[in-house]
Amino acid sequence: MSSPLPPVLAAWRHLGRHLTVGANTIFVAELGAGAGPPIVVVHGFPGSSHDFAAVADRLASSGRVVLLDLLGFGFSDKPPTARYSLFEQADLVESTLAQLGIGRCVLLAHDMGDTVVAEILHRHNHGDLGFVPERVILTNGSIFIDLAHLTGGQRAMLRMPARPLPVDPPDWVIARALARSFGPRSPAPDGAIDTLVRMIQHGRGGRLLPRQNRYLLERRAHQARWTAGLVEYTGPLTLLWGADDPIAVVDMPARLSALRPRTEVTLLPDVGHWPMLEAPATLAELVARSVG
Repeated sequence: MSSPLPPVLAAWRHLGRHLTVGANTIFVAELGAGAGPPIVVVHGFPGSSHDFAAVADRLASSGRVVLLDLLGFGFSDKPPTARYSLFEQADLVESTLAQLGIGRCVLLAHDMGDTVVAEILHRHNHGDLGFVPERVILTNGSIFIDLAHLTGGQRAMLRMPARPLPVDPPDWVIARALARSFGPRSPAPDGAIDTLVRMIQHGRGGRLLPRQNRYLLERRAHQARWTAGLVEYTGPLTLLWGADDPIAVVDMPARLSALRPRTEVTLLPDVGHWPMLEAPATLAELVARSVG
């Protein structure tokens, strides 16, 4: 039997609700209110909506913020037989926003979520999307997979079979792998890794990690499509990027700026792969400023 959630995560679950999307239930949290387009948050791998809790709390004072857990993450369903394709995660975002009645929004993403958003933008660019992304803000993620400095854990999982593990990995194994995603000049804040581990392990999600990690192969196979999604997007696109990221290095925003010169790029000194955890106040201020 799993241990009770720590109070901060129990409170986050209580704040949100579950929607039935297709054959699964998806966790959604909504903060704030306002007449303008909401900010919709798409988290990364192996995180959850809770990664952005401190950022969303600050942004909610001036508008509506909608956060969802992608399939297989956080408090959403974690079916062992799902493919966890980035295309299907994009379908999930679109279906969830349709249920919420959101026709226009600002998209804020991190890590794997950047690529989910790139697929959403590809559909938007070709007139195949059910909502309008009025503005896009990306934080650290491997938008150019050939430039990514994958961690040892990520590379090891790619060598494993693409099926769920027979047992849950120990917490310390996941914690050690997560620690390597934080840089020496941008260490994990106190308690951050423990919270990430708890959200990963909730609902036996840890056993899905090798299967979910295969999104990296899908990322490589469809690099041209998702680069075009970003480059051809005609709306405002902003990158808020931790400059000390050991994985999604600063060469990535530099390349996108070269391909799409109108892209707004802000590098965050002494911040690494997890700006929403390492510098939530700074990130929230920059997002608010970008949204205007």
